[in-house]
Amino acid sequence: MANPFVHIELNTTDHTKAREFYGQLFQWDLKDTDMGPMGTYTTIGVGEGTGGGMMKHPMASAPSLWLPYILVDDLAASTAKARELGGHVVQENVPVAEMGKFSLITDPTGAIFGMWENTKK
Repeated sequence: MANPFVHIELNTTDHTKAREFYGQLFQWDLKDTDMGPMGTYTTIGVGEGTGGGMMKHPMASAPSLWLPYILVDDLAASTAKARELGGHVVQENVPVAEMGKFSLITDPTGAIFGMWENTKK
């Protein structure tokens, strides 16, 4: 499948409560990483299928939400195309350590998603 979902991330108002809830409900393999000022990022290992992560929502007044990421070959071109097609670019070409980079887009109907480009080949 072209452009598969590759990661799903929970941005939550209560990281501790969400971690406990999902860990007990699904027995996911959860691993915490200290991200400094950003706080704790918990990776979600699910075995087969798409894994993800969870973190304290970076926007204090925003509600908790699950955010899917879709793999693209060229993030800059895909972000520009989303904009041309009526999408709103929330964040553009944000680097993540030595792993990749992402853009966050709101589609014309108001749904938010991320696009991810691997930079670690």
